[in-house]
Amino acid sequence: MEARDTIGAFGSVDEARPATILEAPSPRYGEKLIKWVLAACALLSVLTTTAIVVSLLVPTFDFFTRDGVGLGEFLFGTGWAPTFQPASFGVLPILVGTLSTSLWGMLFAVPIGLAAAVWLSEYASPRQRKVVKPVLEVLAGIPTVAIGIFGLVFLSPLIEDVFPFMVNVPPFSAGVAGLAIGLMIVPIIASLSDDAMRSVPGGLREAAYGLGSTRMKVSTRVVFPAAISGIIASLVLAGSRAVGETMVVLLVAGASPNLTFDPGSSVLTMTAFIGQTATGDISTGSITYDTIFAVGSLLFVITLALNLFAIRMVRKYREVYE
Repeated sequence: MEARDTIGAFGSVDEARPATILEAPSPRYGEKLIKWVLAACALLSVLTTTAIVVSLLVPTFDFFTRDGVGLGEFLFGTGWAPTFQPASFGVLPILVGTLSTSLWGMLFAVPIGLAAAVWLSEYASPRQRKVVKPVLEVLAGIPTVAIGIFGLVFLSPLIEDVFPFMVNVPPFSAGVAGLAIGLMIVPIIASLSDDAMRSVPGGLREAAYGLGSTRMKVSTRVVFPAAISGIIASLVLAGSRAVGETMVVLLVAGASPNLTFDPGSSVLTMTAFIGQTATGDISTGSITYDTIFAVGSLLFVITLALNLFAIRMVRKYREVYE
């Protein structure tokens, strides 16, 4: 009776409960604004890339059509003298010069960068890592012109003193430029590879240690293969940086378009040619002017191919952990 009286007093059990008012959520204008800003940034990058491609392709098309230079002559010719008479437009010597400086730079930077990454990821204490990691990042931020001057006034005389038997080594050479480039890209390889190794789950390390593996075996046979996709990406990114470097090769590599991989030879790279030619002294629309864009287009294709290769390798060797 008491329960009925109570229910009757309120009419019903549902009526006895306070009514819940469902209000529509307020519009989140801040999140929408952030979304549009991010979309605008992505669109800006796409438009910038498109503008770069268009600005390269139009003079390059004029180079092969209006100026009458054949594609075969440009890609496979062994003489490069676009500013002399008679002119020759074989890009192969400066392409080989670019690959030469990049090769010597990678041969120097890859073992040092990977060794530094393994030490940072598996051997360094938190205090050591807190000191070394920022120093590497600061080294990556040094202006390339400063590294070029360092290579010119320090590395070149040092190599002459260390290897006195190399009497034919000129003050400007591909080897010295490659060494300077290697110093520049070591932080890229070390930092990105270290991040890739540290992203490997700790359970893999613990399982390997539980089976009696040493720290070196865990580093080289467990962590390194598991992080191979990130390591490959760091190497390709460093290689792209080496291929596209301008100031170092402009100051140290020399200006002789030699068709050689000899580290003691003076070479001319594609970026150095663009840097020393595009000074404002050439007239717009001339064949020399169009040559700059033709070389830039080839350089763009090379870096694009390197990035596509990196994307493919990363997808092929990517490890997914839960």
